[in-house]
Amino acid sequence: MEWVTTSTILAELADFSNQAAWLHFVDRFRLPIVRFAQRLGLSELDAEEVAQETLAAFASAFRQNQYDRSRGRLSDWLFGIAQNLALAARRSNARRDRVFSRPDGDADWESIPDDQSLSQFWEEEWEDAMICRCLHRVRQEVEPMTMRAFEAVMEQDRTPAEAAREIGIPVKAVYNAKYTVLKRLRQLRADFEALE
Repeated sequence: MEWVTTSTILAELADFSNQAAWLHFVDRFRLPIVRFAQRLGLSELDAEEVAQETLAAFASAFRQNQYDRSRGRLSDWLFGIAQNLALAARRSNARRDRVFSRPDGDADWESIPDDQSLSQFWEEEWEDAMICRCLHRVRQEVEPMTMRAFEAVMEQDRTPAEAAREIGIPVKAVYNAKYTVLKRLRQLRADFEALE
């Protein structure tokens, strides 16, 4: 996963034949869209279809110069498209289920989350995707021991003393690892948000 800013991707997308730019675009946005659609109750297959349709709709709008960065973040634009397509898929599935009468009688398809919940779902999935991307980048930049110490404390809930014992490094090195990784994550996150 190459570190490419959204600004760079959008600039490269202006050349419609630039396959690498489209691959970066899909790599950046497909997974949060899929996860968002799944949170709305869609199957993995339906969620993947929503993601493909969302990205294709954006590509079409982008080629027609309809996307205006001054009107908001790209992720918000994609959220609007994904929300509409995911809700349409839910309605379609609900109609199909009524026709073929689901044996489990699940009426969940009828309840649609409110706008605030939908927005929260999207923000959570987008946040997770950004953190994963930033963590991946940090893993490429720091020593494996630094990342191991950070993960022991932050992800595995070990105390710094426990992490130091397990890894075989001084406790101070664990604190330094945590500081180094968190500082770099904040920098990457700020860069990501500023250019998104």
